[in-house]
Amino acid sequence: MNHAHRQCSFLVRTSGLYFLLAVLITGSIPAFGATFPAGFTGTTYVSGLAKPTAMEFSPDGRLFVCEQGGALRVIKNGTLLGKPFVVLPVEASGERGLLGVAFDPAFVVNKFVYLYYTSRTPATHNRASRFTASGDTALAGSETVLIDLDDLSGATNHNGGAVHFGPDGKLYIAAGENANPANAQVLTNLLGKILRINSDGVIPADNPFFATATGRNRAIWCTGLRNPFTFAFQPGTGTMFLNDVGNSSWEEINFGVAGANYGWPATEGYTTNAGYKSPVFAYPHGGGTSAGNAIAGGAFYNPATNQFPASYLGDYFFGDYVNGWINVLNLADSTVKNFGSGLGSVIDLKVGPDGSLFYATQGGIVGKVQYAPTAVKTEPQDLPRAFRLSQNYPNPFNPSTTIRYSVPAEGHVTLKVFNVLGAEIVTVVDERKNRGWYEVTFDAAGLPSGVYLYQLRSGNSVDTRRMVLMR
Repeated sequence: MNHAHRQCSFLVRTSGLYFLLAVLITGSIPAFGATFPAGFTGTTYVSGLAKPTAMEFSPDGRLFVCEQGGALRVIKNGTLLGKPFVVLPVEASGERGLLGVAFDPAFVVNKFVYLYYTSRTPATHNRASRFTASGDTALAGSETVLIDLDDLSGATNHNGGAVHFGPDGKLYIAAGENANPANAQVLTNLLGKILRINSDGVIPADNPFFATATGRNRAIWCTGLRNPFTFAFQPGTGTMFLNDVGNSSWEEINFGVAGANYGWPATEGYTTNAGYKSPVFAYPHGGGTSAGNAIAGGAFYNPATNQFPASYLGDYFFGDYVNGWINVLNLADSTVKNFGSGLGSVIDLKVGPDGSLFYATQGGIVGKVQYAPTAVKTEPQDLPRAFRLSQNYPNPFNPSTTIRYSVPAEGHVTLKVFNVLGAEIVTVVDERKNRGWYEVTFDAAGLPSGVYLYQLRSGNSVDTRRMVLMR
């Protein structure tokens, strides 16, 4: 290992997602070395980008990519347009710059685009603003500043950056703690938190700290985060997973909950401290595809068009910037497996409208992963061969949860919920089903907290699992 490699490794371990890494290691595009599971193919969708930091699909299918230097680029019908949507005068040293993009839920009507970036004036700080689109560019003078975060110190790392609309129609903003761990645990600044505001910048009165914080700090939605660079909402369920870049030991995937405290800097990785929320999944620092150093990119596989095998439905893809891999978390049984390796500096992931998985790297490419099996099969690969009832997710839940199951042959299927005394509460499914994978949402509105049993029956096959309703 030469000196440059040692230097980069140190930067990542001590300051999280350090953008200088890509340049110090090679500055190259490693797409040619990418590997994926059998049946999947990876191609370069576009190249020639300058240090991508985030990307998002617009409702009309265009892919918008943030470049750290301040340009928001547009990929239309597979072509990178020459003229950016907008170029902002950002402060782009270290991990600062143009860091996040989101589209208004009513974009087809109002054309609103939301950006998170590091502003130079009047002092260096991060900001969330709204712009109005006119075709493939922003209307001149359309910027509306929604919220200005606290002034930054001389430390250029831990800015967070992701912005997304939640199922409640509110805008969620990820803010890093600016390399000052103490920021994550106080309600007197916005750093080291997830923020929640209305699309016009007004702070919702139902935010969890609205009554205890003051001023703009009422935007705080949860605390105790180090550098939550990426997060995602699951289509359909609204489940939120937020990725927090670790310090010296662990990278975290956390279940987003209003008012939660994720423990930084008192804890990193899994914790039994009841005052902090433990991660859904955490992986250690190290080499290979089961370890890493900087989690980046997260996407639930719930596309409008399902291209991957049905076993991937509802799974959560996430990447590691340093080790250059993409892994996938199966929410049904909490298992994790490698999905792609040799990808370079993975910075963001998105599931496209056609069901493909897209990944961006700081080396300047957007890659596209598709499922296209070439082997001759006697039956469709994505049809189940066994009777299976998966663990519900999320679990514990409130008030709804998703139950996934498979039936290997056509027949009558029932799915029922019981209390711990064996009394039937409700029949969720009672009908004839074809062979296949199925997913159903159970709404426990009106039921008290507690342990419940859910039972799947088809022919002579029966399986029962437990779930916990926690209000």
